[in-house]
Amino acid sequence: MIPTRVHGVIDYLVGIVLILAPYILGFADGTAAQWVPIIIGVATLGLGMITRHELGFVKIVPMTTHIIIDVASGLLLLASPWLFGFADRVWWPHVLVGLSYIVISLLTARHSPVESTVRA
Repeated sequence: MIPTRVHGVIDYLVGIVLILAPYILGFADGTAAQWVPIIIGVATLGLGMITRHELGFVKIVPMTTHIIIDVASGLLLLASPWLFGFADRVWWPHVLVGLSYIVISLLTARHSPVESTVRA
C-alpha cells in the first residue's frame, strides 16, 4: 500500500505535470488535448489541498472520497483522446498519466492517520 502522505506528494507532482505537459510536449493548441490535462491538473491540486491527509491544508474531503475522484479523473484522462476526438494528434501522455493515476490510487491506503483526528 502507498501511504497517504506519499499519495499527497504524488498528487501535487501530478497536478503540476498535467498543467505543464501540453506546453512541454507541444500540444498546447487551445483544444481539448490541452485543456483536459490542465483542468484535471488544477482539480488534482485543489483536491489535494482539501483532503484529510497529512498534506491537506483544509481537511474536508475524506481519503476514500479522494481516491474515488482520483480514479474517475484517471479514467477521464485515459479516455479523453477518444472522447474528445484528438487521438489522431496526441494520446500517449493522457493514457500514460491516466493509467498511472488509476493504479496509484487503487494502491493507496484508504485512510489517513489525520482522519482520525479530524471530525466530519
